[in-house]
Amino acid sequence: MAKGYWVSVYPAISDPEALTAYDKLAGPAVRAGGGRTLSVGGRVVAHEAGITQRAVLIEFDSFEQAVAAYESEAYRKALVALPDGYERDFRIIEGID
Repeated sequence: MAKGYWVSVYPAISDPEALTAYDKLAGPAVRAGGGRTLSVGGRVVAHEAGITQRAVLIEFDSFEQAVAAYESEAYRKALVALPDGYERDFRIIEGID
């Protein structure tokens, strides 16, 4: 079964401290949904149209599990805590078997 991944890139972050409330809710919601955080804001080398701002990569045992975690009540509460004015490119992608 192919794994599922959450991929988030934040093109602009005006106030990194404002993400604290979201992070406190999102982390437990991701873990409860079976997710494992592989990278959060580590070093980035951007090419072509890429950006070097915060990037997050989370792995799930399946694509379906990744979708279910996003749709969970716990993660919905985290999304409400995402500060206004934050731009985020978020995708759920299926890995290769």
